[in-house]
Amino acid sequence: MTDEKLYDVFVIGGGINGCGIARDAIGRGYSVFLAEMNDLASGTSSWSSKLIHGGFRYLEYYEFRLVREALSEREVLLANAPHIIWPLRFVLPHHTDMRPAWLLRLGLFLYDHIGTRKLLPGTKTVDLKTSPVGKPLKPLFSKGFEYSDCWVNDARLVVLNARDAADRGAVVRTRTEVVSAQRKDGIWEVTIADRTTGTQETIKARLIVNAGGPWVDRILSGVVGRKDAHNVRLVQGSHIVVPKLHDHDRAYIFQNGDGRIIFALPYEEDFTLIGTTDQDYTGDPKDVAITDAEIDYLCAAASEYFAKPVERSSIVWSYSGVRPLYDDGASAAQEATRDYVLKPDPAEGAPLLNIFGGKITTYRRLAESMLELIEARIGRKAAPWTHRAALPGGDFPADGFDVLVAKLLADYPLLDPQQGRRYVRQYGTKAWVLLGDAKTREDLGQHFGYGLYALEVDYLIAHEWAMEASDVIWRRTKRGIRLDKEQVAALEDYMAQKRAA
Repeated sequence: MTDEKLYDVFVIGGGINGCGIARDAIGRGYSVFLAEMNDLASGTSSWSSKLIHGGFRYLEYYEFRLVREALSEREVLLANAPHIIWPLRFVLPHHTDMRPAWLLRLGLFLYDHIGTRKLLPGTKTVDLKTSPVGKPLKPLFSKGFEYSDCWVNDARLVVLNARDAADRGAVVRTRTEVVSAQRKDGIWEVTIADRTTGTQETIKARLIVNAGGPWVDRILSGVVGRKDAHNVRLVQGSHIVVPKLHDHDRAYIFQNGDGRIIFALPYEEDFTLIGTTDQDYTGDPKDVAITDAEIDYLCAAASEYFAKPVERSSIVWSYSGVRPLYDDGASAAQEATRDYVLKPDPAEGAPLLNIFGGKITTYRRLAESMLELIEARIGRKAAPWTHRAALPGGDFPADGFDVLVAKLLADYPLLDPQQGRRYVRQYGTKAWVLLGDAKTREDLGQHFGYGLYALEVDYLIAHEWAMEASDVIWRRTKRGIRLDKEQVAALEDYMAQKRAA
């Protein structure tokens, strides 16, 4: 089957870069088709440390352009998606055997001043002997620094970019694999296969954006036929989740003896997220899994700082992902650049633009840079627009979260406060669309556990491309960390019935 429409832009990959580009492009008047072989954000984009940050440690590697751009983006993204992005204060304990205090002060001064900062408070010194943030730490830490970055629900950021792109007219297909792409008469003929039905069709496009993340080189070799593709360095990053280690709302950034750093972050109200690791990865990205050595490393690194040791037995969940860093020849994985590189394919004919590397924090700026390349090749120049455009559900003030929660609870008395906060955290003003005419608990439908009801699942199926239980519990709601096997099985049965209907 062939879709006779000629699309301007065909995007391969439904991670943050692909969805961000699709959204920007459709908003500038281009016709867009996006294909993702699995679920949205099912690769690198949902296995991050969940931060919108400038990358304090990147200053050591002189990545000033990247840090400046990332710092400026924090408040842009916070303003556009205040439901899924919010300020987070980081405590950096000073350790006499690590980086000297003067160097940390200098780095934090740069961090405060080389990017745009209006909403987020600046750095301050903390007395860890008297401050509550020092209580969970070992007594040997007496001095620290506190600075600002932001938390992000990474997978939801991807989905909301895709949702906005689709609302503006883009075609977004999940579970759709790109089988081949051939240049014919100055355009691309792209063969795609529906992975649920096995059916194939051909899509025509003027230009292809290869946003395949860890698979970007495989797309070049397997789909396009370039046999010399070697542009990315795959670096594995793993995280562990344990019951929360402290009662306050701060995060920690710890310096390790090997020169690396880890974060200890508040996670899903009742947990602490610890990560990440940095090690080269040579396997298939779909098979990546945390190793015993990484678990031991994270437990040991956190235990150097926390008064109560982090034991392997306390881990309630772990995850691992592969970051596709541009291969700049750096000697160590943690030294490889986190900056993005956009490279046009040198072959003549229909353009192919490839993305190597990148960070969640700078995805919007990456998309703007990609649109400059697209405009240069197929015309129709339009002004950038995403810097002041709220993502779905984010059309409320950055400091208006609590007000929105109070309004939702007033409009829907059936909700308890915790559930009301979760709905606003995930859906923002779209929570009213989700709940619709619900008046009682019974109107929410089947309860799968921990506040996950059929009404929400139906919404995710209808509006957010959720097809399987894992889409719902790990990438849309994060309820998977709480649900047991029987509850997940009930959800799987429910969604299978929905698909069959």
